[in-house]
Amino acid sequence: MPLNREQAMKTAEVLSEAVPYIQRFVGKTIVIKYGGNAMTDDKLKNSFARDIVMMKLIGLNPIVVHGGGPQIGDLLTKLNIESHFINGMRVTDSKTMDVVEMVLGGMVNKEIVGLINRNGGKAIGLTGKDGDLLRARKLRVKHKTPEMEAPEIIDIGHVGEVEHVNTAVLDMLADSDFIPVIAPIGVGADGASYNINADLVAGKLAEVLKAEKLILLTNIAGLLDKEGNVLTGLSTQQVDTLIEDGTIYGGMLPKIDCALSAVKSGVTSVHIIDGRVEHSCLLEIFTDEGVGTLISNSTL
Repeated sequence: MPLNREQAMKTAEVLSEAVPYIQRFVGKTIVIKYGGNAMTDDKLKNSFARDIVMMKLIGLNPIVVHGGGPQIGDLLTKLNIESHFINGMRVTDSKTMDVVEMVLGGMVNKEIVGLINRNGGKAIGLTGKDGDLLRARKLRVKHKTPEMEAPEIIDIGHVGEVEHVNTAVLDMLADSDFIPVIAPIGVGADGASYNINADLVAGKLAEVLKAEKLILLTNIAGLLDKEGNVLTGLSTQQVDTLIEDGTIYGGMLPKIDCALSAVKSGVTSVHIIDGRVEHSCLLEIFTDEGVGTLISNSTL
């Protein structure tokens, strides 16, 4: 068989395999947390944008929430503003918050919007301050060392958590055929801006919108067992067991907590996928194999 014909046949097989998934998910909301290598590698950035456009074209409702920690760190360094971290979270004073808003709400957000639009989509960039989309409250951090009898509560500045989501903003955009691209900045009752972890924002949006899927892009192949194999088709009970036996630990715990909360709050499934793979979102949603870990309320 000529090479071109063989390639065409493979393409047709892939499209045919995707049909039942498209039928199942058309009209459904998919919340995607975009970060890691997928945000810094030009080839991966373009493939991500094409994935989002494809989802919208075939009738899904994608909502993108992005991070930007490395970009914030780079600009702070250039401005000679020192960064301090407590329990992995950046201490954010008013000067640092100005930089966070500049990077997340400006540079990073507009680049993603531009990529999606250049690939044929209609993206709109937002922060949580637009339309009072994300009402935030200050996050108080508990810090404890072995010699302390009780943990101390530390104020790390303009770092927040989601208190309320104004879904009317997102409903309006979905009805108008636009793709929301959201920077994780919330506004407090006092009008102050708060930097919120992008995983937490994506998870909360998925919960409130009763999304079909929450997709978290990472720089690893997925959730791994102790032998380094990718785990998938996990129930919430199985994930709880993996936490208890120490398989899941350290930096992966906040992401897993976010996934568990989403599934237990009504999101059909959460996918922790390898953002280093081109078109990873499409591969996870529309193929039998997928490229990461799927967590749901029932074992698949």
